[in-house]
Amino acid sequence: MRKILYLAVFISGMVSLAAEMAASRLLGNYFGTSNLVWASIIGLILIYLTFGYFLGGKWADRSPHMSTFLSILAWAALSLAIVPIASRPILKLSSQAFDQLWMGDLIGSFVVVMILFIIPITLLGTASPFAIRIAIQNANQAGEISGRIYAISTLGSFFGTFLPSIILIPLIGTYLTFLVISSVLLVFSLIALGLTVGWKLTLKYCWMLVIVIGLAIFGTRGTDKIANGMVLETESAYNYIQVLEQNGYYLLRLNEGQGIHSVFHPDQNNYYGPWEQVLVAPFFNQPPIQVDDINSMAIVGLAAGTSARQAAIVYPNIAIDGFEIDPKIVDVAKEYFGMNLPQLSVIEQDGRWGLASSNKKYDIISIDAYRPPYIPWHLTTREFFQQVYDHMEKNGVMVINVGRGIDDRRLIDSLGSTILSVFPTVHVMDLPNSFNSILFATVQPTDKSNLALNFKSLQNQPGMNPLLMDTMSITLQNLAENPQPAQVFTDDLAPIEWLTNSLIVDFFLKGEVENLQ
Repeated sequence: MRKILYLAVFISGMVSLAAEMAASRLLGNYFGTSNLVWASIIGLILIYLTFGYFLGGKWADRSPHMSTFLSILAWAALSLAIVPIASRPILKLSSQAFDQLWMGDLIGSFVVVMILFIIPITLLGTASPFAIRIAIQNANQAGEISGRIYAISTLGSFFGTFLPSIILIPLIGTYLTFLVISSVLLVFSLIALGLTVGWKLTLKYCWMLVIVIGLAIFGTRGTDKIANGMVLETESAYNYIQVLEQNGYYLLRLNEGQGIHSVFHPDQNNYYGPWEQVLVAPFFNQPPIQVDDINSMAIVGLAAGTSARQAAIVYPNIAIDGFEIDPKIVDVAKEYFGMNLPQLSVIEQDGRWGLASSNKKYDIISIDAYRPPYIPWHLTTREFFQQVYDHMEKNGVMVINVGRGIDDRRLIDSLGSTILSVFPTVHVMDLPNSFNSILFATVQPTDKSNLALNFKSLQNQPGMNPLLMDTMSITLQNLAENPQPAQVFTDDLAPIEWLTNSLIVDFFLKGEVENLQ
C-alpha cells in the first residue's frame, strides 16, 4: 500500500503543476502572456492549493482511509477534465470581447474561468497532507515520511512543469491536454482503489471514465474562438495560431489575437501597415542611396514574412535572414502566406540569441517582435541594441515597430533613449490610423532631410517600384518629434511591464477605445 500511496502523491503533484501550466496556456490564448496574467494565474492557484492543504489535513484526521483519499483524487480528475469544456463558451465570448475591446466582459471572463479551477486544484492540494496522515504509523518516523512525501510530490511537479508545454500542447492542443492529464489521474485512482479497497467500489466510479471519454470525443469539436473567416486554428509550443481569410487577404493572429502579425494577398503588395516601413530605412542615410546598394537584411520576429516578401520585391540584390522562434508559424507561413522566397533564409531561433550567434552584418535589421502589452523585455535593452549595432554595415539602419497611446509616448521615449545610448541618431514616424510608431536608428549620424532628398532622387528615376515610393511618401508625411529623454533599459533593469501596463490602463481610462473603433 505504501508504494501506491507514494505513486498517488507523485501523480497528483505532476497533475497539479501540469494543470497550472495548461491553465496559463488556456488563458494566455485569450488574455495574453503578460506578467500580470501569469501572476494572477500562479497566485490564485497557490491560494487554491492553500485551501487544499487545510482541507486535506482536517479531512484526513476524520477519515484516514485509502478509499477516501483515492476517491478525492478521482473527483479532482473529473472536475479538472470539465474545466476546459466549461470554460470554452466563456472564452469564446472573451475572444469577441478582446476584438471589440469590451474590457468589462474581458475581465469578467478571466475571473469566471479562474473560479472554475477552485474545485480541482483544491482537491489536488489535499493529496500531500492526506498521504502523510495515512503513511504515518509511528510518530518517530513523522519527519522522515513527511519529507519523503513532499519530495515525491515535488518531483512529480517537476515532470508536470514540462509535460504540457513541451509534449502535450504542441501535439494535441490545450483542451485535450487537460483531458489527458486528468485521465492519467483518474485511471490511476480507479486502479489503486481496486487494488487497495476492492473492485466493487471501483465500479461505482467508472461512470467518470465514460464522461471523460465523452468529453474527448464530443467536447472539443469546433473552433476555440469566434472569428470571421477562420481557415486554420492550431497550437505550438509557443503560440496559439489563427489564420483568417477576409476579402482575399490572409491574416495571421497569435495568442490573444488583438494584433495582425502578418498579411498576404496574392495580387497586392502594399498593406499600408508597419511592414512596409522597413523598406524606407536605408534612405535616412546621406543621398544618393540606390535600391541596388541594399544587399542584406535581418528580421527579428519574422512571423509569416510580410516584410521579407516586400523587401524581396523592392531590393533586387537582397539576401534576408529571418529569425522566428516558432517552427509552427514557419510551416503556416509557407502554406498560407507565400513564404517560399529564394532570397529568404529562415532561422528558427530566438531573435536575440540568433543575432548574437551570427557572424554576418546587415544593411537593415528589423525588430518586429514588439506588440504591447506583450513586449519581450530582452529585446528592449541597451545590451541588445549593442548586439544589433555590432551586426550592422557602416550605413546600416535598425527599424523597430512600437505601440503607443494617442498622447502617451512614454514607451517610445524610453526605447528611443535606450537606442540613443548606442546609436547616434533615431528618427520616428507615426503610422496613420494606428497606435504604431516606427523608430529608425542609423549607424551614421543622419538628418531627416536625407529622406526627402533620397525620395526626390528616386522620383526622377524611371521604373521605381510604387511600393517603395508610396511608403516613403507616407513616412515623410508622418515624421514625428524625436524621443524625449527617459529611462534607459538594461539587462539588469528593464521595467517594461510597469510601463506597458500603465499605458494600457490609461488607454482605457481616457476613452481611447472609442477613438480606435
